[in-house]
Amino acid sequence: MAAVFLAAALLPVAASAATGLPELTLFGIPAEFILFACTLLGVALFHHHTLPVALSGLTAIVVYKLVFTGFHAGTGLAGLAGHMAGEWVILTNLLGLLLGFALLARHFEDSGVPLVLPRYLPAGWLGGFVLLVAIFVLSSFLDNIAAALIGGTIALTVFQRRVHIGYLAAIVAASNAGGSGSVVGDTTTTMMWISGIAPLDVFHAYVAAIVALIVFGIPAALQQHRFSPIVCDVPAGSRIDWPRIGIVAWILIAAVTTNIVMNFAFKDLANSFPVLGLAVWVAILIAVPLRKPEWSLLPEAIKGSLFLLTLVVCASMMPVERLPEASWYSAFTLGFVSAVFDNIPLTALAIEQGGFDWGMLAYAVGFGGSMIWFGSSAGVALSNIYPEAKSVGAWLRQGWHVTLAYIIGFAALLLTLGWQPHVATLAP
Repeated sequence: MAAVFLAAALLPVAASAATGLPELTLFGIPAEFILFACTLLGVALFHHHTLPVALSGLTAIVVYKLVFTGFHAGTGLAGLAGHMAGEWVILTNLLGLLLGFALLARHFEDSGVPLVLPRYLPAGWLGGFVLLVAIFVLSSFLDNIAAALIGGTIALTVFQRRVHIGYLAAIVAASNAGGSGSVVGDTTTTMMWISGIAPLDVFHAYVAAIVALIVFGIPAALQQHRFSPIVCDVPAGSRIDWPRIGIVAWILIAAVTTNIVMNFAFKDLANSFPVLGLAVWVAILIAVPLRKPEWSLLPEAIKGSLFLLTLVVCASMMPVERLPEASWYSAFTLGFVSAVFDNIPLTALAIEQGGFDWGMLAYAVGFGGSMIWFGSSAGVALSNIYPEAKSVGAWLRQGWHVTLAYIIGFAALLLTLGWQPHVATLAP
């Protein structure tokens, strides 16, 4: 709400101004960043009203840019239309993935696997840690949203629907860490791959990610064990619904295959049409005759997804061209920035800028978003299942180990392999 009041304060000045006025700054900080910071502060303070706060912030930013600076695509309403025309593919793909994977997670929950899984998990706190390791591994070849939702669904069952917020933060962190070293595990690393960065130039992110997994995984598992121990008893009559498992595999294979094929064989189409989100929904609809999805999940999932998309749009309007020169400390800083600032435009700008250690950057922008619940799409998706996670204060207090893990993991990578900058050779 503070963003709206700030924009309203600017309007009397703006009303008498001609288009193209120089931007407003405060201590050298562009007004867009201040408005965005106010929006994020509003989200933190009013976490029960996140969507209205985010929409208010977006309105304030749009009004400011319409009157003062214009957009990347031009000034006025035409500039706004041009800007949104350049963003709609990413936004539609993200919406399709968030909603589709919400249905996928329920398919997995109804498959019976979460009920029989305790049979294979160790007792005590070690069981919670092993589950985080499994999420980490899943995310190395699945989208991190899917890995987080599958892990969160399993946690609902094995912890009898009592999951500690610190453990929820760890689920998100495990999914983001697991995808950081794989070009098919996260949107940001896939962007690097498409831009001509070799998979091996990203892979060493796992040095930091594995260290981080240990640092946050053990405290989170202990937190969860004290809060609600793992239940290793399998209910009588529990069985696996194999057709639902087949549907889960079918949707994931459709997503991964489409992503790879489109970005290498039909790159222009992938950049101009939301093929990935569409492919997930085609796969879901094809499987309806076999098992019907839980359509009732969609209204709440849509609300949570619109919140994330609103923040993505806000982030896309920031003057991110002012990033500092590529270095290990700028990559380290970007990790904290990505906790509150969408990592997709940050990654795109870093690729354009060049000169980064891509594995270090992938870990920073991928894992860094785990430090706040809305810092990554995996966190937003998981919060649709666990609404109590939508509290920045609770996430930071109880998920303190995630921030500590980010710092220690980054230090481990820097001290062992050092800063290894590479120049991206853009794919034809």
